[in-house]
Amino acid sequence: MDFTKNVVLKENYTFLVADAAGMVPGGERGLYNRDTRFLSRYAWSFDRDTQVLLAHSARPDRFEVHHGVIEGPSQVVGVRRQVTVAAAEAHDELEVTNTDLQPQSLTLTLAFGADFADLFEARGWYEGGHPTATQVGEDGVRVTYQADDGMRQGVELAFSPAPTCLSESEATFAFELQPHERRSLTVRVRLDNPLETARPAVAYEAWRAAFAPDALGSALDPFQRRVLDRAVEDLRALLLFTEEGPVPAAGIPWFVTAFGRDSLLTASMLLPHAPEVARGTLRYLAARQGRERNAVRAEAPGKILHEVRSGALARTGRVPFGRYFGTIDATPLFLVLLYQTWRATGDDALVRELRPNWEAALGWMQTDGDPDEDGFLEFAGAAPGEGLTVQSWKDSHDALSHADGTLATGAIAVSEVQGYAFAAYRAAAEFYRALGEHAPAARWRDTAASLQRRFHEAFWQDGLGSYALALDGDKRPLAVLASDAGQLLWTGIVPEDVAPTLVGTLFSEALFSGWGIRTLGTGEVRYNPVSYHNGSVWPHDTALIAGGLARYGFPAEAARLRGALFDLAAGQADLRPPELVAGYVRGGAPPVTYPVACRPQAWSAAALVYVAGIATPR
Repeated sequence: MDFTKNVVLKENYTFLVADAAGMVPGGERGLYNRDTRFLSRYAWSFDRDTQVLLAHSARPDRFEVHHGVIEGPSQVVGVRRQVTVAAAEAHDELEVTNTDLQPQSLTLTLAFGADFADLFEARGWYEGGHPTATQVGEDGVRVTYQADDGMRQGVELAFSPAPTCLSESEATFAFELQPHERRSLTVRVRLDNPLETARPAVAYEAWRAAFAPDALGSALDPFQRRVLDRAVEDLRALLLFTEEGPVPAAGIPWFVTAFGRDSLLTASMLLPHAPEVARGTLRYLAARQGRERNAVRAEAPGKILHEVRSGALARTGRVPFGRYFGTIDATPLFLVLLYQTWRATGDDALVRELRPNWEAALGWMQTDGDPDEDGFLEFAGAAPGEGLTVQSWKDSHDALSHADGTLATGAIAVSEVQGYAFAAYRAAAEFYRALGEHAPAARWRDTAASLQRRFHEAFWQDGLGSYALALDGDKRPLAVLASDAGQLLWTGIVPEDVAPTLVGTLFSEALFSGWGIRTLGTGEVRYNPVSYHNGSVWPHDTALIAGGLARYGFPAEAARLRGALFDLAAGQADLRPPELVAGYVRGGAPPVTYPVACRPQAWSAAALVYVAGIATPR
């Protein structure tokens, strides 16, 4: 499915993926809630030829489309639809107008269908097919389904006025319109999902106000402001309203759920504009922190989870992602975000509240996270088909390779994860210092300093002018140019005297495409500009590198990446920075979007907010 041609609407856990005209003709599109597709078909047709004259998304929870029946040079009948998604609901409001001087007729037919497919089934990863029961009334249809675990779910379509003809899969409305007569038609879709709970939502107006021009640390031209406004609205739409507070979903359509790494980094990039998102994310992940050892879920005590899924396949254990912990970096990033939130807000109470969680996270980092006790965080990965084989942010199976192209094996220590660990240990030292506990504060400062020294010795590659991508299970460095080294600047683990060399490498022709920093250098064996992690450009990755450049005193270089990211987003028809773009050298055309990149994607949108706050050099 080409996501660039989709209409995507979302509120809380409910989201609609439709085509450019706001229809769901089949395929992977549909109306979803908590990893279940409730409507697999929802498409209007007309008995007369029509043209789409307008398709506009005012904000990410609503869409407007205007169909016109054209005869000669003029419209004779206009149909204006406004589709709105709310929590566990969708509304489709149509206004049919005779704009001619003669009577006109128009028949509209809505084809609909409910399949209750698990999201992984909708994506084609598992065989689907579920028995449903349908009840047809005078002005509505209700379809119900009982999952294998006994959970009952349903979807109801209520029509006003009642259809001229209604069946289990179609509703027909026939209108006879006098000159300038206007008729209204409403379809209300209600989703019945026992997992859905209503929580207070942040109003769009209040959310926008937090990102007003004077709240950002740099001036934007009018077009950049439009790009940023789009990102801000998308970020509001991507929020999940949980018992613990707002948490960013990773992206639409396949990642409308909390992700440890993605949610933590998104919340980090939104500081200080939206500290409530950081607090909500921290509390949500703390409440679901690992408590036992479970190899299927990759769970261990103190570990921060990777993702949460609530579809039938996850609930019955047929996929391991119900509460899945297969990530090496979410745990140190939990401490990093807590520290950043504390520094931005002065919230000492939050540090005390979450003390059992950050101490448990430190415990995991020193034990299960470092199985060979060499001081580096490592993952072994799951067997194919049983979870993620690569558990750092570049989680493609082929993302970690040596210079000759062979894939790394064994327990792998990825470079940027050691930077996250360094920042986490320094954060722990500051927490203990603030609590007046000087002995553990000194111990964690020493742990961070030791890691910084040993990391540089083990990972630095003079021949590359950069750090190795990772160490494999035999402690052999993956001596390839990759963007991971740039994120090390964001964490502060890079020695000051090495930073200029590393910055020069990041802006070499091999790594800087003009749109951002490539995930893998152009001269590497596995370089592929249109791949997920072997040469593509990810906005969030480039944004973190820009933050690191500013941290180390390279404002001009940071501003160069800032401009590249705004230009990247501006080159998209919807002004959204996609999840990733191809690593081709920037030319006169817009960047090539990865074909199945999620949009909107939380950390891509947050990247624009983050780099907008990086001061430009005078």
